[in-house]
Amino acid sequence: MSVLDTKNLSPRLLSSITALIISTVNVLLSLFIHPLLWYMPVLIFVITFIVTYSLYHYTLQRFIYRKIKIIYKFIYQTKATKKEEIFYNNILPQKSIEEVSSDVQRWATQRKDEIDMLRENEKFRKEFLMNLAHELRTPIFSVQGYVDTLLGGALEDETVNRKFLSNANKSIDRLVRLVDDLDQISKLESGKIPLIQESFSIQDLIKDVYEEFSLKAKERNIQLILKKGTERPIAVTADKQKLKQVLVNLIENALKYGHDNGTITAGCYAMDEGHIYVEISDDGPGIPEEHLARIFERFYRADRSRSRAIGGTGLGLAIVKHIIEAHGQSVTVRSKVGVGSSFGFTLEKSKESRT
Repeated sequence: MSVLDTKNLSPRLLSSITALIISTVNVLLSLFIHPLLWYMPVLIFVITFIVTYSLYHYTLQRFIYRKIKIIYKFIYQTKATKKEEIFYNNILPQKSIEEVSSDVQRWATQRKDEIDMLRENEKFRKEFLMNLAHELRTPIFSVQGYVDTLLGGALEDETVNRKFLSNANKSIDRLVRLVDDLDQISKLESGKIPLIQESFSIQDLIKDVYEEFSLKAKERNIQLILKKGTERPIAVTADKQKLKQVLVNLIENALKYGHDNGTITAGCYAMDEGHIYVEISDDGPGIPEEHLARIFERFYRADRSRSRAIGGTGLGLAIVKHIIEAHGQSVTVRSKVGVGSSFGFTLEKSKESRT
């Protein structure tokens, strides 16, 4: 491969090659013009080489590489110290045009990815604000309607005043739960809620949550069971209270959306030496596949009309995701329409369970 074929020509080398070529051509021409004056070709060569080299090198440095320097300043948005300037200009080899082109393309790709991410975040922010406004509007308008009715004369009517006040109180409770859930998610995202790690049996915690929902389950004849073969207690290390909230949210959702006379099953499976997988399954209507990727987003509802009729803040699964991820673990969902849904998450085994 010749010198001209290399991709790493510096301004100095490129100027030298150009000056050498032009000087050689001039020398050859001078031999034809003054063949008897032996010193003329040497003189022409030296003068041509110096002038051509100086002009060419100055042009490259002044008009090309200075432009490249500006491009790099724009790309990396950095300011070099005087020592760094000396190092870059006099010690570090200058980059070739091909290398600069590659850097610019890489930078453009990175910026495109950043812009795409910002657009996605902006879309998510708009959806979040829209959903938040809707979730806040429902209980606020409800309270406003009951209060206006009472102030309009219904307060004196003993047949309806207590009922209206009770309904207004329920809407306020819903509003308080919504604000509490938002506050909890904000704290989880910022890491302001510390995790209190302790060792406990995950099966015992599931049984405690089952006990809390036993009356609701009995009203609809829904069975709350542990999957056969997974009843043996497994000790895990986690924040017990936060993990209880995860189980409460998942089991409460299964009760809300599950069919009457159905079954809710909890299973605990050993994954490896240090982790287990906990899964809460139901035989309810299931979730369409197109919704599964977004099911853990705040306020996202697969069936908005049915979800709001049933109640809830729309933040339960988002809280589940944040709590599990705060433990450094992952949460998943499997579902099929007409079959049911399964929500699962990983947990770290305690040391005594690993032996």
